[in-house]
Amino acid sequence: MTDDEFFDFCQQHPELRIERTANHEILLMSPTGSRSGKRNARLIFQLGKWCEQHPALGEYFDSNTGFRLPDSSILSPDASWVSAAKWNALTPEQQDKFAPLCPELVVELKSNTDSLKALQAKMHDWLRNGAQLAWLLDPETETAYLYRPGQPEPETVQGFDNELSGETVLRGFRLRLSELR
Repeated sequence: MTDDEFFDFCQQHPELRIERTANHEILLMSPTGSRSGKRNARLIFQLGKWCEQHPALGEYFDSNTGFRLPDSSILSPDASWVSAAKWNALTPEQQDKFAPLCPELVVELKSNTDSLKALQAKMHDWLRNGAQLAWLLDPETETAYLYRPGQPEPETVQGFDNELSGETVLRGFRLRLSELR
C-alpha cells in the first residue's frame, strides 16, 4: 500500500486509529476508554497552552495526527510537537497528509489495554527516526519514562507529583503529571 493509498484508507475509516510499521504492517487501535481520553485531553491542553504562549516556535498535534517517518512507518503519537522550521519547510500538500517528518517531542500515554513492552519499543522507533525527546507515561503505575537520543535506557520518574521538563526541545515547558491521574 503506497503512502497515498494508506492515507485514503485512513480517511475512509475515521473511527479507527491506524498506524503502519516500517515493514508496512497495518496496526489497528480501538478508541481509548473515557479515562484515557480525559488524560489525553489534559496532556494536549498543557502542551497547547505552552504553544499558544510561544506561537513562533512550532506546532503541537494530537493523537489523530500521523507522521511519515524516515523508515517509512506512519505513526501517531498521543501528543507531539514540531518546530516551526521543520513545519514551515513542508508544502501545504505535505501538511495536509501525513507530514514527512519526525516530531522533536513525542508523548505516548499508556492506556489499560496497551502493552508496556510494545510502547517501549515504539519509543525507540521514535528516537531512531529523529525524535529529540520522547515521553512514555503510565498513569496506572504513575511512572514516566524519558527517552533521549544516545541513551540506551530511559530515565524513569516515579510518581505523578512530579513535573517533566521540555528540556532544550521545549524550553520552559513543564508537564504537570498530577493532572494525568
